[in-house]
Amino acid sequence: MAGDAKTIARPYAEAIFARAVETDKLALWSDMLELLATAARDPALSGLIASPKLDRSQMTELVLDIGGGRLSDEGQNLVRLLTANDRLSVLPEIASHFESRKAEHQGTLDVTVTTAFALQPEQEQKLSEALKRKLGREVRVSSHEDPELIGGFHVRAGDLVIDGSVSGQLHQLANELGI
Repeated sequence: MAGDAKTIARPYAEAIFARAVETDKLALWSDMLELLATAARDPALSGLIASPKLDRSQMTELVLDIGGGRLSDEGQNLVRLLTANDRLSVLPEIASHFESRKAEHQGTLDVTVTTAFALQPEQEQKLSEALKRKLGREVRVSSHEDPELIGGFHVRAGDLVIDGSVSGQLHQLANELGI
């Protein structure tokens, strides 16, 4: 379903992105989509979305209530449209695709750095500056720990992957030795 969800979500995200650019409301749409995606990821709500316990009007009202006053008229219309088309479950994918398009539009790139040990803020800053020089774009770095790397780092920036980890080097060596 994951591939299907992305395929289903893309046209919605593209239309929302085009409207957000047209009305100069990228930040508002980003906030609304994050709120809706977080709600759709909640196990209780995702269970209701998948079950026939609520009819479409009840589901619409429930999601609009969850949104409270944080949804604009257009945001509320999106909820109604997604509910009518049984697409509420793809809200996380819509939000993800929207954020990717927004970052591309703003010339930024989200970079995920995985290290064996936690990065210090100054290390993260130096890495951010180096990646900015290399990629020619603003970067937003998020770092995670994975002790299985043993040492070094693993960087993912869009399609670019840099594996400078000890475990990656050991795997490469094992492949070269045919082990």
